[in-house]
Amino acid sequence: MLLKNYVAALIQIMIWSGFHVAQWLSGKDRFLAKVLLFLVFFYLAYLVARKIIGSKGATILTTIMSLCTYVSLQFLLQFLFY
Repeated sequence: MLLKNYVAALIQIMIWSGFHVAQWLSGKDRFLAKVLLFLVFFYLAYLVARKIIGSKGATILTTIMSLCTYVSLQFLLQFLFY
């Protein structure tokens, strides 16, 4: 079970990186468009983890943890390089 969560989290980090690239490419879009983009990527990350893990509770926890990890890494890298 732990290995499934780990694999799902790694794939979700790749999905969140794709979200970062998509957000960067849509630089001058409205806030609502960016929120919708986030929701699409969040749902995609959830579906991928749901397919790998199977349990709803573990899927939600893994998705939230991978999102928190991604945001923490973004803040850390932004702090270090800007």
